[in-house]
Amino acid sequence: MNYQHILIAQKDYFNSNITKDLDWRIQQLKQIKQLVLDNEAEILAALYSDLKKPAQEAWVTELSYITLDVDHVLKHLKKWSKPRKVWTPLIVLPGKSYIQPEPQGSVLIMGAWNYPLQLVLAPLVAVVSAGNCAVLKPSELAPAVSSLLAKLIPQYLDNKAFSVVEGAVAETTALLELPFDHIMYTGNGMVARIVMSAAAKHLTQVTLELGGKSPVFVDESAHIDITAQRLAWGKWMNAGQTCIAPDYILTSAAMVEPLVTALKKQIKAMFTIDPSSSDSYGRIVNSRHTERLSQYLDSGEIVHGGAFDIDNRYFEPTIIVNPAMDSTLMSEEIFGAIFPIITVDDYQGAKDIVIGREKPLASYIFTRDKAQQQDWVKSIGSGSQCINDVIMFNAVPDLPFGGSGPSGMGQYSGKIGFENFSHLKSVLHRPFLKDLAVRFAPYSNFKFKLLRKIR
Repeated sequence: MNYQHILIAQKDYFNSNITKDLDWRIQQLKQIKQLVLDNEAEILAALYSDLKKPAQEAWVTELSYITLDVDHVLKHLKKWSKPRKVWTPLIVLPGKSYIQPEPQGSVLIMGAWNYPLQLVLAPLVAVVSAGNCAVLKPSELAPAVSSLLAKLIPQYLDNKAFSVVEGAVAETTALLELPFDHIMYTGNGMVARIVMSAAAKHLTQVTLELGGKSPVFVDESAHIDITAQRLAWGKWMNAGQTCIAPDYILTSAAMVEPLVTALKKQIKAMFTIDPSSSDSYGRIVNSRHTERLSQYLDSGEIVHGGAFDIDNRYFEPTIIVNPAMDSTLMSEEIFGAIFPIITVDDYQGAKDIVIGREKPLASYIFTRDKAQQQDWVKSIGSGSQCINDVIMFNAVPDLPFGGSGPSGMGQYSGKIGFENFSHLKSVLHRPFLKDLAVRFAPYSNFKFKLLRKIR
């Protein structure tokens, strides 16, 4: 299995400078949007097949996410791609200095199964905006979406610049052996280490979007009903299979009962008394992950839910109170429908727990206390943050998306995405005018003194 011919062809095409043309980029971006608009029904059906995603949820988190991203990039791309003037010091005059964004070449995009459309096409928007070619590797765990992308991409985009490779471990391994100019991977830390190791052989730049245990602190000053509604939406959207979903709650003992009551109310309001029959509640991606989640249930006291059906990939929205901090539930990213609540003495106790763990992809705080809000932003390291909400930073196109440390490296979305897949090339342009003699040998004390002054 060898995909070298794809990469060679893409690099030849890239070297023709066609992809660097702004009009070509704009046309390809418009085609990405058109792909989504023309095939909405088929895309929604594929997402339902893979994850039983409700149409509205799929449209908001996948389809419209892409079309709005394209619109935002098209609005600003001409400005982003222009040379950026910088100050030129006296010793370099006459001359002008500027930064010229240029594309990197061919990018390997490895998508994830939880948002199988968005996590392929959103990075592609950034890659195209910068003027690159790309090989797309959708997740084999979302086979319906993977197959659909393999069919549609050649119909809408420049076939000389973009290719889709379907498959699993063998195909991914073969792709990682190639000298791409950039690799974009969304997934877990174990595979990310394999990606980095492969990239190191070619000194290839990588962008890793991983995950982690995104914490929530709920203060006693928080509006309990609004807090519960926002938490329930963020946690059980896509049955909890969201990398920036709130992973666990930290709150005082006095808040546990009212918070559990409010969350139960929201679960019923959103998914009915029987979520297994709700058209608004999705499914776990496969039986293996459903079984993995079932093994977390003995970690603490189940105060709501706990039902599951491995064959049908169903896992009920579940709340567990005070699981053991050294349990698997609290040491691994849950990535599913279980919501642990941990009691702490106060804000400082919550902060100590979060700081003592690896940096997550997101962190959340619900409080009216402005001092706590400011301290949370200052003290808690994470890829992104929300105050009094969850996930919604992802709806702001100019906010970069990406992790830090174990939760990832590199960012994309908006201008940051354009820059992430560009090389910001430094350029100095000077005319053929006589230079200051102080620059050249032979050196002297006079030249040395003068040089120290003019710099």
